[in-house]
Amino acid sequence: MAIRSTIYKAELSIADIERNYYADHQLTVARHPSETEERLMVRLVAFAMHAHEALALGGDISTDDEPALWRRALTGDIEQWIEVGLPDERLLRKACGRADEVVALTYGARKADLWWTDNANALGRQRNLTVWNLTAEDCESLVSLCQRSMRLGMTIQDGQILIASGAHSIEISPVLLQKAAGRK
Repeated sequence: MAIRSTIYKAELSIADIERNYYADHQLTVARHPSETEERLMVRLVAFAMHAHEALALGGDISTDDEPALWRRALTGDIEQWIEVGLPDERLLRKACGRADEVVALTYGARKADLWWTDNANALGRQRNLTVWNLTAEDCESLVSLCQRSMRLGMTIQDGQILIASGAHSIEISPVLLQKAAGRK
């Protein structure tokens, strides 16, 4: 018998001062049996960083040709492709050919550093790719907020993300490793 995904409900109240984006999002997130709570929370951070009314969770782990998150135009064109974790460099190159903008949000402490060292030159040629990294400390703080039913307030300003859950709050600082050409 196959192990089923675990369902998480997340109410995100996003205030992105840098992009002038203010909205509430109700998300139902299926955590694949091989996915950790850390990765699930990183997906929610990626959602907040790029929140848009058309941004949707992708098939990700369970589907080979879908990212963690994506935004599609009404025509079906992929406007934004977002990966989390340490994606294969070939997958990112392929995504750069399919989407207007590609974002990778990496995490994993030393493994993420090694991944970037190994892939920075090849990925540097992808003009529509932005790469961010979360530190181990940031990820540890994120996991402390993880619950099956979450109500999170997320404020993004000056490169910082303040995440509040009830009386508990944390601040994380994604590190920009590579910026897509022509992006603010």
